[in-house]
Amino acid sequence: MPRNDDKPASPWRTPATRTHAPARAPAPATAPLPAPAHEQRDLELRLYGLNAIRAVLARRPEAIRKVWLLEARIPQVQPLLKWCVANRIGYRVVEEADLQKLAASTHHEGIVADVLREEPQSLTAWLRDLPPGPQCALWLDGVGNPHNLGAILRSAAHFGVGAALLPKHSTLALSGAAARVAEGGAEQVPFVRLGREDNAIAQLHGAGFQLAATVVRGGGDLFATSLSQRLVFVIGAEGAGVSPNVAAICDLRLSIPGSGAVESLNVAAATAVLLAEWRRPRGS
Repeated sequence: MPRNDDKPASPWRTPATRTHAPARAPAPATAPLPAPAHEQRDLELRLYGLNAIRAVLARRPEAIRKVWLLEARIPQVQPLLKWCVANRIGYRVVEEADLQKLAASTHHEGIVADVLREEPQSLTAWLRDLPPGPQCALWLDGVGNPHNLGAILRSAAHFGVGAALLPKHSTLALSGAAARVAEGGAEQVPFVRLGREDNAIAQLHGAGFQLAATVVRGGGDLFATSLSQRLVFVIGAEGAGVSPNVAAICDLRLSIPGSGAVESLNVAAATAVLLAEWRRPRGS
């Protein structure tokens, strides 16, 4: 019989006294890898991609729960590993195949982390804390593709958008794929949950916002329209566009003129054009 103290080594590092880079961990016989997370809408979110995880470390490091990484990534994530050391957060050095299983993607960039999901705030709370002056928000009316969402959040962060507004019954939530494509932008643009449409529009109008529905055809020329300094762009789903009911109650309907060689821009590309035009009159 084995002695009681002959316990297998844990593959997790929770190094209260360790300050140097971890060695390669043993095979995960005693702690199997968790199953891939497919856009789970629970308390935790599985992130992958270097900039996505760095953004969480910079803004809310206390949300980090577990980390897996390739040995080659260790020199580039020393601040993260030091945080794990100081706060007894488990981290584990694994193989490429393990990261692909964890992320359910080949685009993991050598690191995966489980973090606490940040719940959307209410429109009332967001407006209460909003500073005066120019502000822009995006009302996401049916956007669902994670890569489009990630690209939208990246553009939104670049142009200083204050929030992504979610309709009351929208099931849209941040996924690991969207966060990776956003390249850190998901941490900069908060989700805000709207109430009833009529109440939400009244609140936004009361805070000085105009609402502009973006449509493929039949709207005013974006480049010839004077845009309000406080503006909400209503962005529709790829293909379906903004729902007619929402478009009808907006203050403006805007289209992006083009050559006509293709029907329209991808929703993420269109969002970048809209935001650049809103930003342009304001200067640097």
